Amino acid sequence: MQFHQLQYFVAVAETRHFTRAADLVHVAQPSLSQQIKSLERELGADLFLRARGNITLTDAGEALLPLARRILADADTARHEVLELVQLRRGRVRLGATPSLCTGLLPDVLRAFHDRYPGVRLLIEEGGSHDLVRELARGALDLALVVLPLPTPSPALTTVELLREDLVVVSSPDAPGPGRGRRTVRIADLEGERLVMFRHGYDLRELTVAACRAEGFEPDFAVEGGEMDAVLGFVRAGLGVAVVPRMVAARSGRGLRVTPLARPGLHRTIALAHRSDVAPPRAARELQRMLLER
Repeated sequence: MQFHQLQYFVAVAETRHFTRAADLVHVAQPSLSQQIKSLERELGADLFLRARGNITLTDAGEALLPLARRILADADTARHEVLELVQLRRGRVRLGATPSLCTGLLPDVLRAFHDRYPGVRLLIEEGGSHDLVRELARGALDLALVVLPLPTPSPALTTVELLREDLVVVSSPDAPGPGRGRRTVRIADLEGERLVMFRHGYDLRELTVAACRAEGFEPDFAVEGGEMDAVLGFVRAGLGVAVVPRMVAARSGRGLRVTPLARPGLHRTIALAHRSDVAPPRAARELQRMLLER
């Protein structure tokens, strides 16, 4: 049983005329009649009673008609669903990002994407780069914003560098400024400062701790284990200082003193990653384009 045979059958059933049905489905009348006969042979039953000038459905035809209409309707629905996905009227994008990027980079880009494609659902998963790489590899994400270099380089992933972001030191305006209040501070000036530190698995934690050790000291934690919002809240409360991305500090600067790091400073490289063996869906490719053009 072929799809076009059902189309021809429904056309004859609705017009009760082979020639008009052929015109309706844009085929020659002999071709339509041949396909109807082929369908009848396959089903083992006549579908029409063919009296001169009078075409009526047999019992088998009456039984097949609602089923054929349903199949054709389902196919039409499927066609429209796919068309809507292609034209970005519907769909979804599963995007992973580190919490600091969810706070700093993503809000403006996602707002622009949502304004342009309001029917596309955005599913965001926060996590460290290591977790996001694993989720990409198992197909749970379409795209991920990760920090380079990856904790475990993978040839199965394609990464495109997105931006290189400066890190800054944030502190409470009510507490003494880091580095004795200088306009810029060095990592070495953080020796003796109490740090508010992110949880294990946070890229910023590994970066900050490695920078302190490179200067020959172990950082002193006043509080550790928080996510971005908690860390900023603890800093505002005067519990210590923290090293955070400049974009995060700019968005969350109220109630915070922001002190740049002296050259060469401290930076992180953000990349957009996706699986190499599977092309991202159409909606994800559009979000990827907007991120790269931001």
